[in-house]
Amino acid sequence: MIEQFSNFHFLRPWWLLMLPVAVVVWWFWQRRSDALSGWRSQIDPKLLEALVVGRESHRDWRPWLLLAAWLLVVLAVAGPTWRLEPNPFAADAQPLLILLKADDSMNQTPPEPSRMERAHLKIEDLAELRQGQPLGLIAYAGSAHLVLPPTHDTEVVAKMASQVSPAIMPKPGDRLDLAIEQATKLLAQLQQGGSLLVVADTAEIDTQAVAALSKLEPSFPIQFLSLGGDDSPEGVSIQQAAGKLHAEVQALAVDDQDLTSVISFAERRAFQGLAGESDRWQEAGYWLSPVIALIVALSFRRRRVVTPEGQS
Repeated sequence: MIEQFSNFHFLRPWWLLMLPVAVVVWWFWQRRSDALSGWRSQIDPKLLEALVVGRESHRDWRPWLLLAAWLLVVLAVAGPTWRLEPNPFAADAQPLLILLKADDSMNQTPPEPSRMERAHLKIEDLAELRQGQPLGLIAYAGSAHLVLPPTHDTEVVAKMASQVSPAIMPKPGDRLDLAIEQATKLLAQLQQGGSLLVVADTAEIDTQAVAALSKLEPSFPIQFLSLGGDDSPEGVSIQQAAGKLHAEVQALAVDDQDLTSVISFAERRAFQGLAGESDRWQEAGYWLSPVIALIVALSFRRRRVVTPEGQS
């Protein structure tokens, strides 16, 4: 309990500036609303007390109650909090959008199987590892095309990926920037966070394209699954592109170690595209509402006093 209250703070602390304003306004209002203020300078206070008709013998607490209610309203609006609550998005896995290169270089052999076929097998394994978690697919070469938006039916994604090949692409090339742009806009529309996985043998992206991508908001984490060797010219091109995009590179593995790293990275960085953090502070100001209502109700009491002629 003590540890929880050590985190006590206000979500909107600037509202606390209204506290002294409330006190000053209340003080001026109290002076102007005093029905006996016109008599106090003319009649002895004890005599004045005896002349007031219907005045209670005890002190009138209503102005103080109203001041207390006002101050509590300011505190409530300021958003007192000391406890975190889970973000509603945190309970669900975030989308992983695959950007599959489908240029002619992916069909080159030897070795066997071709890089395209290895990409299909890896995506099939990834879909199995991410069963029930949103997975999407974009195919790109000289242009980029959405094959399937993020869906929880990962088996469908694997089947659609198996049909992607250079033969169905309308334009040859390596426009990774177009694929990243399309993926970023799609995830931004979904407002669920997420990350990008580029599955390619090589990658080409110039400084101008990187500058254009840097202007996209929000940005999402990117990682590469490199189908070429680390020391090969193809692998070097992947490393260079990743450096420009501040992305991670996962080398192709014969087992699922590469995919395990991909999933781990996605889980760690998926919330980067969200507007807020994975956890948020729970509002506690509403707990003051019953107290404020009770104070206001108690402050409504009738009082009769004699006022000087000409005053109201």
